[in-house]
Amino acid sequence: MNPKEKALLEALVVAARAAGAEILKLVEAGFEVETKCDASPVTICDRAAEAIILEFLRQAAPGVPVIAEEEVSAGRIPAHDDTYFLVDPLDGTKEFIRGGDDYTVNIGLIAEGVPRLGVVYQPAMDRLWAGLAGHGAFLEEGGARKEIHCRPLGEQRAAVASKSHYNQATDDYLAEAIGLCDHVSVGSSLKFCIVAEGQADIYPRLSPTSEWDTAAGHAVLLAAGGRVDGPDGGPLSYGKKAFLNRGFCATAGWQAPPIGPFMEPFAGGGDISEGV
Repeated sequence: MNPKEKALLEALVVAARAAGAEILKLVEAGFEVETKCDASPVTICDRAAEAIILEFLRQAAPGVPVIAEEEVSAGRIPAHDDTYFLVDPLDGTKEFIRGGDDYTVNIGLIAEGVPRLGVVYQPAMDRLWAGLAGHGAFLEEGGARKEIHCRPLGEQRAAVASKSHYNQATDDYLAEAIGLCDHVSVGSSLKFCIVAEGQADIYPRLSPTSEWDTAAGHAVLLAAGGRVDGPDGGPLSYGKKAFLNRGFCATAGWQAPPIGPFMEPFAGGGDISEGV
């Protein structure tokens, strides 16, 4: 890890923590829920956290475009080439509104269509995951930082899946990809982190997400030795039309069968407000 990338990663850690602190402060004060034009929910927490992150990134990486969920929703998409940030200031909004704790702050850097580095912060539990692809990943918890790694595929297997999007097709896919195994349902980008920590082997998503939902967690998982493939079984890339992922499968480093045959035909639209 060169000093510049290390300094940038540490700046993202600080930015994510600052955004998370603001979310917790607003939760304590109380907030109202609004509905965006795509019918997905949004709160002042989303917007306030995003504003903090945008300012941190402006100072830490001047000139690097930032594609952020609420900015995009407002029609503000900066010109960008193949290097840019993807930001989801509050991933798992539905769970957050219901009072759950499995929501996250996500900041990822894309370089040449691939997540290069990322930070995922869970404010309610004060847990933070970060990583730089090719240079390792870590978890910060209880004031300590430790390295994390994906686990090898063994006889005892486990899957992690979306709380809102688990269905029969997901069950069928897991049966083919990994066989009979336990699975846990979790909201937001925490699912990538669970695989990165070595607590699960696979995370399939057979329905659409936005690229800002996945970039940070994808980067952490790559840094921990994992992989994320698109519907055709090739690596999931970024910079797609409308910043949309049709589906993907994340694993602890081994190649799973393509998810494409298990996905419903995509006609655009659909509810992706829950994030990953």
